[in-house]
Amino acid sequence: MQAYCMKCRKKVDIKDPKSIVMKNKRPATQGVCPKCGTKVFRIGKS
Repeated sequence: MQAYCMKCRKKVDIKDPKSIVMKNKRPATQGVCPKCGTKVFRIGKS
């Protein structure tokens, strides 16, 4: 699965992806950028 890294300014593969539920009860996937280590986030079913 891919997400947009704000620091690298491009789509990257999510390292260590975790399924989470946001405060508004929507599903999302959270992980880490493999290049810079920044937290990346993708909203939607994983």
